[in-house]
Amino acid sequence: MTHSISLHNQTFKMHFSGALYWAEQSKLLISDVHLGKVSHFRKYGAAVPQQAVQQNFETLNNVVDYFKPKVIVFLGDLFHSSLNIEWSLFEQWVETLTQEIILVSGNHDIISPLKYEALAIKVIPELIIDSFLLTHHPEEREGLFNFSGHIHPAIKLSGLGRQSVRLPCFYKTEHQMIVPAFGEFTGTYTLEPCDGCEIYALLGDAVLPVPIKEMKKRRNYRK
Repeated sequence: MTHSISLHNQTFKMHFSGALYWAEQSKLLISDVHLGKVSHFRKYGAAVPQQAVQQNFETLNNVVDYFKPKVIVFLGDLFHSSLNIEWSLFEQWVETLTQEIILVSGNHDIISPLKYEALAIKVIPELIIDSFLLTHHPEEREGLFNFSGHIHPAIKLSGLGRQSVRLPCFYKTEHQMIVPAFGEFTGTYTLEPCDGCEIYALLGDAVLPVPIKEMKKRRNYRK
């Protein structure tokens, strides 16, 4: 279900949902849920199944129940756009929780902060804890390791034949980790593996480290 790594003497557990758990801080980091997107698409005639609305909340419940964090930190784009029917579902979901909730605002978070404050949710532009910087957009800042979202990272894995698959992933470089989009129907953006990076793909109910050197060998072989 999870894969753990150590950063700056802290333990982070990657979950197959795309959530990241910071063990020592008991903080659950979740990015790009894009609540309201399904209802937004359905409003304009897109053939998106209604049960997809509930799926986001079920996945949130599952990962919160699994880690039992003290704090939930959303790394931006919690809601896709303006208020719609899913806000009421979100209010109901928040009422079931005992955890502190923080929203690091993203470019899609256009709902008034007053709506969040009424639910005791703190809305902030960024969060710095010790040597870690939590933002929505990826950033580089000297002396800090950055956790962010926004990109919806994915990796394309290819076999020796012509078959290939694209999987959401955690994408880590020396000073940064971009976490996958958590929400349903969010889409992904394929990133190329760089020298020295680490990639952890989401596959079903597992998080799998991707051997970068082997990927490059296969690509060279195909050429």
